[in-house]
Amino acid sequence: MTTTIPTRKRPTTKRPASTAPSKGSKLTTGSTRASSRSDRTYDAIVVGGGHNGLVNGAYLAKAGLKTLIIERRHLVGGAAITEELRPGFWFTTFSYALSLLRPDIIHDLELTKHGFMPLLMSTLLAPGENGDYLLFTQDHNQNLKEIARHSKHDADAYDQYTHDIEMVCQAIKPLLDMVPPDIFSDDPEELMALAGLGSRFRKLDKRVLHNAVRLLTGSAADFLDDYFDSELLKGYLASSSIIGTKVGPRSQGSGLVLLYHSIGEHDGEFGSWAFHKKGNGGFTQVLARAAQAYGAEIILESSVDSVITKNGRTTGVALADGTEYYADTVVSALDPRRTFLELVNPRELPDDLVENIQRFRFQGTSSKVNFALDGILDFPPLGQKPDHFRGFTNIGPSMDYLERAFDDAKYGWYSQNPYIDMAIQSTIDADMAPPGKHVLSCFIQYTPYQLRESDWDTEKENLGDTVQRTLERFFPGFGDLVLQREVRTPLDIERTVGLSEGNIFAGEFFAPQMFFFRPAPGWSQYRTPIDGYYQCGSGTHPGGCVMGAPGKLAAGEILKDRAKARA
Repeated sequence: MTTTIPTRKRPTTKRPASTAPSKGSKLTTGSTRASSRSDRTYDAIVVGGGHNGLVNGAYLAKAGLKTLIIERRHLVGGAAITEELRPGFWFTTFSYALSLLRPDIIHDLELTKHGFMPLLMSTLLAPGENGDYLLFTQDHNQNLKEIARHSKHDADAYDQYTHDIEMVCQAIKPLLDMVPPDIFSDDPEELMALAGLGSRFRKLDKRVLHNAVRLLTGSAADFLDDYFDSELLKGYLASSSIIGTKVGPRSQGSGLVLLYHSIGEHDGEFGSWAFHKKGNGGFTQVLARAAQAYGAEIILESSVDSVITKNGRTTGVALADGTEYYADTVVSALDPRRTFLELVNPRELPDDLVENIQRFRFQGTSSKVNFALDGILDFPPLGQKPDHFRGFTNIGPSMDYLERAFDDAKYGWYSQNPYIDMAIQSTIDADMAPPGKHVLSCFIQYTPYQLRESDWDTEKENLGDTVQRTLERFFPGFGDLVLQREVRTPLDIERTVGLSEGNIFAGEFFAPQMFFFRPAPGWSQYRTPIDGYYQCGSGTHPGGCVMGAPGKLAAGEILKDRAKARA
């Protein structure tokens, strides 16, 4: 059994530069591993050096555990990496922004000491299909005037909408930082936690509770239609309801995705996003340094083949090359399919758990297309001004546009007029590109993992052409600026990062796969049926995005169990 994911060979044997650890770090590779058993024995081993694995390992090390983090690739970060794929041009290959990172992690792990530096994404540009646009800045009154250009009614409704969303966010936000109660347990503590959760919601204002239920169970379109008339404004707002998920804005379940992304914050403001210095790869290097500062060791280029078990409990891990490391606590930061069906023998698990994991839906639908540019984009209504691109640019000019893009995916093809969430990150961090040049990061929706009558190895560059053609419609002359293009499909995400079916959240954001049920009924508290074997990836509560909560919450449960065992 192996967790190694094959990768396509590059045309050159030279490895792209990355945000590699600095000299003197404790990161090692397979060639420099310790050989004696005592040197390979730890209190805890974390499988996977993505952001949740790093957070988990840092908390365990901070608590005094001798901790080892094992990463399959040549750099930590998982999907949150930055790579220099053209000299002087740094790309956030996959994940590219921060919003849902839990503030207590920054404080607990003293991340500012290790270079934590989020940079506010201060604008939002939403081009329309008719040459018009929405341009939002940090000036709220100016934003209302901007909305009023399209609809005075919508300008009047916008504050009510943001208030209503914020009230629901305030009600739901505590769930991100709590371990879900076990609704199948008769333990008094679990029953009390469940009662406390019910009491919390019973105390909510009726309007807030009703809005919460509507968002958690309904569609984003139904919710937005209650407030707004402008198709451009609704298209921009509805785009947050489809990110990374196989739903359209009119699909049941899109309201949950909208709410999830609305809970994100920067500097205490809901809905704000930040770009970390040197990209999300810069952020995960900060996490790696914090983990090392607390004593954690990290080894790279080391693929874990299996978790070693004896008499129903874990004793360590075996690498693909046969090397074994030993610990009575092993934590998988991989997705649920790999955690339960690959790292361990499914015959060691209850049948109902195996069945639920087999039914767990991934359905990756997102891709990335990254561009090295010779200059800034030209948007005719506003000209060539970098100040207009210091945040996201949203190519989703109406809910109809988004729904039509989804129609292609429903029938097994990638969108011919895709939704594009793009950021010219070099306008925020000038070190991302040479002077006068830029890097453009494009998140693409929809690109289903399973294609009808073709495959991603065949269609990869055709997708890149489709994206480039779409950008040319909104930014004339775009193609003339392109120095280099990189296309990463769901299949590339699976092969490179190890996320099953290329799902960026390690599992779809559907209500039956959230909170009590993530990743399976009865197993939402980070434990597994194997003693000493835990899970902390984005496939656990509260879910995906670069938030770190699964890593932190799992560490809390591990430390609680170890304390009980010593008592």
